[in-house]
Amino acid sequence: MIPSGTEPTAKSHARSLIGIVFYQRIAALLTWVGVIDRERLDRTVSLSWPRIVTGFAIMSKQTVDLALVGWAVGSAAVAGLAYAYAYWTLGKFVGIGLAGGAVALISQNYGGDETGRASLVVKQGVWIALAIVIPVSALYGLLAEPLIRVLGSEPVPVGHGVTYLVIVAPALGFEYLNLLMSRTYAGVGDTFTPMIVRATGGVLNILLSVAFVLAGMGVAGVALGTLISTAVVTVVLGWGVLGGSYPVPGMKPSPVTFSFGGPQIDRELGTQLVTVSAPLIARGIGEMAIIFPLLWIAGTFGPVVVAAFEIGRRVRDLLVSFSWGFSTASSTLVGQELGGGDETEAAAYGGAIVRLSFIVHFAAGAAVFLTAPWIARLFVSQPGELAQAAVFVRVSAVTAVLLGANGALVGALRGAGDTRWPFVATVVGQYAVALPVAAAGLVSPLGVAGLYGALVLGAGVPALINVWRYRTGEWKVVSREYRPKSH
Repeated sequence: MIPSGTEPTAKSHARSLIGIVFYQRIAALLTWVGVIDRERLDRTVSLSWPRIVTGFAIMSKQTVDLALVGWAVGSAAVAGLAYAYAYWTLGKFVGIGLAGGAVALISQNYGGDETGRASLVVKQGVWIALAIVIPVSALYGLLAEPLIRVLGSEPVPVGHGVTYLVIVAPALGFEYLNLLMSRTYAGVGDTFTPMIVRATGGVLNILLSVAFVLAGMGVAGVALGTLISTAVVTVVLGWGVLGGSYPVPGMKPSPVTFSFGGPQIDRELGTQLVTVSAPLIARGIGEMAIIFPLLWIAGTFGPVVVAAFEIGRRVRDLLVSFSWGFSTASSTLVGQELGGGDETEAAAYGGAIVRLSFIVHFAAGAAVFLTAPWIARLFVSQPGELAQAAVFVRVSAVTAVLLGANGALVGALRGAGDTRWPFVATVVGQYAVALPVAAAGLVSPLGVAGLYGALVLGAGVPALINVWRYRTGEWKVVSREYRPKSH
């Protein structure tokens, strides 16, 4: 008999052993079918799983915030939050693009043993981020009402949207900084530390939002929870990037640090960062902005279609959380190998991670596709609503597979500094193909099916373009512009 004091430890060891055996069998199968070898799989998994956890945590936080507001205040508050969140997301995508450019330069310089140069990239990123986000945050805070009125006209939802946007406007600055710092960690191969910090921040956000809403603060409470939790995440991540140690096992200070001493501005690195980041920023804005005309088209078919469309998007975003990890791993590992001058190994990593991402998203997408009617019941209850929502869930499951593969492809190209083609792919896929197909549903027998086609084509066309770009190998040539001079 196991003593009571040691039983949890014994159970924990047993669970760990089962997990190890399961992982080994999956790894052996993936190696046997030629998807990815064991060494590359181990490095990819160690980098990707923390980002996957972070992605699920962030998406869950957003869902809980909306549910809280709907429960406590009503649908008008949900609409107002949706208006405000559109602007938040638009602003956030700029920070994501800047951070994506930074991780490419940090990983290449770190992989080339140029830690000092990598630290200088971080400095450029911080100052450029502040130069962008301060005026944007001021704009959101000062012009919240006219901005919200662009999207809606009913006074109650507009009022809720203005309240949310005014309160979270300062949080955008914190968000930019913690995005940059989390990508700094990713660039040196540590995704565990930012996972712990950002996932804990997500839990803190939920707890604060619940407490503030229960206290009767409504939309303001949810916004305040976001502001406080985002600030806390920034401070904790900043501690590690400044070189501070953490008391939590596995969490480490970043070997690439930010400091106020020494040179703060480097024209060459600043130019490189802007050059690499600009297409990523444009791509992110392009991906986000397409939602506005698509929602308008959905609205012409009635509120049931709008609801189903949004349910499908939320399911898709949860599925594509896997891509957060694979894209980060692809950027980091491809960038590091290129920084070390090994283009062959960089290509091997890129191809293997794309194949792995496709298989994982295919399995997850198939599960969602088969269970779509039951998933729809989590959101709606009326027969007509259920039928339409189930179709959009199934369409989103298909798009998630395409987006998953494309995320890994974009990650590989980003790791090389080749960020223009993913932007081109997004513009062509979303605006030249997907949007006209959706619009065709308004004037042809396609009807709502135009939206189905738009979602699939909007994911599939960029993936095909990025596959072509990757197979040309031109991204290797592009990467030579950004590598340390010694390589």
